[in-house]
Amino acid sequence: MSPRAATSSRSRAAQGRGAKPPARKAKANSRTAKALSSWADYSEEVELDAVLAHSLEAFVESGYHATSVRDLARRLGQTVPAIYYHHENKQALLVALLSYSIGDLLERAKAAEAEASGDPLRRFELLVHCMVLFAAHRRELAFLDAEIRSLEPANRKAYVAMRDDLEAMLTDAVEEGMRRKVFAKGDAQAVARATITMIRGIANWYRIDGPLDPDSLAKLYVMLSLRLAGATSAR
Repeated sequence: MSPRAATSSRSRAAQGRGAKPPARKAKANSRTAKALSSWADYSEEVELDAVLAHSLEAFVESGYHATSVRDLARRLGQTVPAIYYHHENKQALLVALLSYSIGDLLERAKAAEAEASGDPLRRFELLVHCMVLFAAHRRELAFLDAEIRSLEPANRKAYVAMRDDLEAMLTDAVEEGMRRKVFAKGDAQAVARATITMIRGIANWYRIDGPLDPDSLAKLYVMLSLRLAGATSAR
């Protein structure tokens, strides 16, 4: 069952036009240096314009294909042409949301990775911790990743390339860890993919008001991921 939307969204950013994934310079995807002072900081709410905010809720609740632009117009109390004024079509809405989500996660992951100081084990831990926090704090955006199947070919290719960048960061950490013998020898890419798949599942069940707060959840998943990678020593 799709989780009901719980992320608060301000009506201030992201005007995604066209079916091509918007550049990171777009309002929806810009983050100030201050906002990135900590990759684990989620004190600021997600900033989406009203159309994208309602689209996120609708896609999570009903699915992309079951949601029409007319449905979105009713949610907003606007006309269909009013939506098309800012966003070319429904596909453009999905692209804008997914691009915002993966772009934010990648920026956070790069910031987390930078704190590892060349230690592959620490890099792996930080990347896993970062991805879990994102899945917990941005659960609806993380859940929307499943709608990759709804992207048109060119849009899917662009989005997959960004997901591959994230996978490559984790794979590199595992490969380096295997070379230094802090991880058991094996298929580094398979370990990275299994870890990411496990983390993506969080969006299907996690509730931020449940027994596990995001940081505790992240620590649990770091422990599980280290076991999956065959860590030879425990932190």
